[in-house]
Amino acid sequence: MTKTQKRVIAVLSFIATALVMSAGFYVWSNYRAFATKPLGPALPQIATQTLPATWTAAPVTPPVAGANTLAPTISFPTNTPAPLCGGPAVMNILAIGQDQRSNNYQYGLGDVVRVVRVDFATPRVTVLEFPRDLWVEIPYISDNLDGLDHGKLNQAYLYGQPGDGFAYWDDPSQGPGLLSLTLNLNFGVNVDHYLAVNMRTFEDVVNAIGGITLEVPDIETAHNTGLPIGRHHLGGSEALKVARNREEGMFERVSNQNLVLCAMRDKVLSPNTITKIPELIQSFQDNVQTDFTPEQLSQLACLGAQLPTENIAFASFPEELFTEIRIYEDPAYPKGLLIFDADFDVLRSYVTLFQAGAWPELSTSTTTTETEEETSSTSFCP
Repeated sequence: MTKTQKRVIAVLSFIATALVMSAGFYVWSNYRAFATKPLGPALPQIATQTLPATWTAAPVTPPVAGANTLAPTISFPTNTPAPLCGGPAVMNILAIGQDQRSNNYQYGLGDVVRVVRVDFATPRVTVLEFPRDLWVEIPYISDNLDGLDHGKLNQAYLYGQPGDGFAYWDDPSQGPGLLSLTLNLNFGVNVDHYLAVNMRTFEDVVNAIGGITLEVPDIETAHNTGLPIGRHHLGGSEALKVARNREEGMFERVSNQNLVLCAMRDKVLSPNTITKIPELIQSFQDNVQTDFTPEQLSQLACLGAQLPTENIAFASFPEELFTEIRIYEDPAYPKGLLIFDADFDVLRSYVTLFQAGAWPELSTSTTTTETEEETSSTSFCP
């Protein structure tokens, strides 16, 4: 081979290498553009409140029935391990269950309102439920409701939706955005992302993973769920029926939802299902309302596969903090509305603890005593 031939081959090799690198960079750039593109509008920015330099949370013990409850002092852990799965240290998610069976999100009340704190470092997931019947101040609605600036918490989502007669504020984030502002205004909740699911999509997701298995261990759970004691395999419509069952009361309905969510978690992370998670995400991304990116959804799926069951906790405000009363402030309901009345300062204290990762505490065993249930209002996946 002559020197000229060697030079030509060297030049061609260089060009080929450059082309391969360019193609790889192009593919990677396109993948990154897809993976990091939000599937919906972002939440509105909320100005961070600056607390006085001397501020500390009030040191008090956990709630006792019949007594006002304040929050204990918050202590922040040090030397936090690096987050798993490429996620942030902490991600707060507003999860909304819409009460419509339609294929769109034009209307519907936010009948399930939960804030999910995802700790990628511990790892740990805690879920705080907000009663839908709390009477709250809702921003941006007074001009449309003759000066009325309050409503039930579930109405905050509805008033932001684009259906005719609503869309009470002009923001692309619609109902999830208005609900997030309402939670922040009344309780100091700060969320990073949102996910809203209507009833039809919920049924479809359960069916897509092959249904769920629900264990009804005792007569009390049987009363709450409407299922006999024993092991049950439920399809989407049956799982939705259990999750919506409130014959025994609103707080029992929350317990039913927790049972269904735990069963879904077990099924999604089973060996037969976990490999299908990317396909499931892709098939349902157009049927939910969310601002997640595909990359963030993959991070959550990755964390779920590494998350110990005992590190998933469902928290509710203590039942004794709420009183059911009837009010007559909304002219659309001349006979009055039944709402939950509560001391919002106390609820804010709990929210502060929740967002700091100080409440609820991690489970130290797979069982919870009756006393622990009364004081912590916390449940763990079995």
